[in-house]
Amino acid sequence: MRRRGLAAVLAVLALASCGSEDSGPGTGSRPPGTQVTIRVPADAPTIAAGVSLAQPGDLVLVAPGVYHESVKVDTERVTLRGESRDGVVIDGQLRRPNGIVVTASGVAVQNLTVRNNTQNGVLVTGSATAAAGSPGQGGYDTGDEPVAFLKSFLVSHVTATRNGLYGIYAFSAQNGVIEHSYASGSPDSGIYVGQCKPCRIVVRDNIAELNAVGYEGTNASGEMYVVGNRFAGNRVGLTTSSDHQEKLLPQQDATIAGNLVAGNQQTPTPEQADGGWGIGIGVDGGSSNLFVRNRIADNVTAGLVITATSDIPANGNQVVANTFTTNTLDAGWTFPTATRGEGNCLQGNDITTTAPADLAVSAACPATGASPSATWTRPKPPPGIPFTDVAAPPAQPQFPNATTAGPTVVPEFPELPNPANIPLPAASLLADYALIHTT
Repeated sequence: MRRRGLAAVLAVLALASCGSEDSGPGTGSRPPGTQVTIRVPADAPTIAAGVSLAQPGDLVLVAPGVYHESVKVDTERVTLRGESRDGVVIDGQLRRPNGIVVTASGVAVQNLTVRNNTQNGVLVTGSATAAAGSPGQGGYDTGDEPVAFLKSFLVSHVTATRNGLYGIYAFSAQNGVIEHSYASGSPDSGIYVGQCKPCRIVVRDNIAELNAVGYEGTNASGEMYVVGNRFAGNRVGLTTSSDHQEKLLPQQDATIAGNLVAGNQQTPTPEQADGGWGIGIGVDGGSSNLFVRNRIADNVTAGLVITATSDIPANGNQVVANTFTTNTLDAGWTFPTATRGEGNCLQGNDITTTAPADLAVSAACPATGASPSATWTRPKPPPGIPFTDVAAPPAQPQFPNATTAGPTVVPEFPELPNPANIPLPAASLLADYALIHTT
């Protein structure tokens, strides 16, 4: 589920048209002291200039305005915060690869909008290759060098819209939280977590709509939690998968709990490279994942699909206590090649239609042996639209006390949720801040 070809073309265009950053270090003046607030534009004329002045523990506070720049945060424990989530806009003008790139640990990005970048809205990474946005690779790690992790991060109350690859992208990063954010208009996925083991990452209380994929977790394994989000009105709601184009194969041990995954067949969305359409949750070569108390509704191809890659099986996935309503097919397992899966199971779900038809009985938990396989009729995906034409997001909730709160201390390790305490969401989850409403 990659748009690497598009990303590579756009990145080349960006490098050709941009040249260097719009602003550099050495402009503005940092107030004296420790843990200070650097105000943009009062203390520094641009966000990048303000960030270049920051020392560990500082807050860079940005006044409302549209900022035509790309910002790299490479100093640890810096907070970058907008005074107004909808009013502070970093606009890439379809010329810059990334809106914000975070390469240092302990950084918080809060209360602003990133849009119109050719690759990513916000990129958080310990990978030098990804941070450089190599046009030939789309910014992914494919070489032989060891994996380098960024060790802690927070992305909160961020709106990422109309970016050419991902909205919010955590890659080769650990010990982080993506929360209370909104992602739309991504030709790949609105929120993406990749290449981490153990991840110790929590993706919670976000809205992803009008993307090719709402959330994607690729080679994201171990203490990986996706909880309480609204993935409605995309082409595909959520995927968890293994991919040879990234390191740390295979994907394992994610918890997907308490999410609304509904109506994922929106036509006015960017088209996915492989044409995925009408699927709520897809597992592609992922193993030992837990899907519990999600509300999966109104998806025209299937509510939940388990399959394998060409050489990586899908084993031991548990689908427990989910509610499936008005999907054309609630759950289907399909293995079109010799690579299959085993031990995948269902238990305690509110479920009606499956493929194979007796799946809820034949694959009851605990399941052993090879998983059954079936095929079913799938609707033809309609053409997509350019990511630049996706509808503008509605106003989103603000970070509390954005102008008066001090710097945010990002913990070394986030508090991880207990799946037993995560309820089944209402069908109206986060609907007040979404464009796409489902039944």
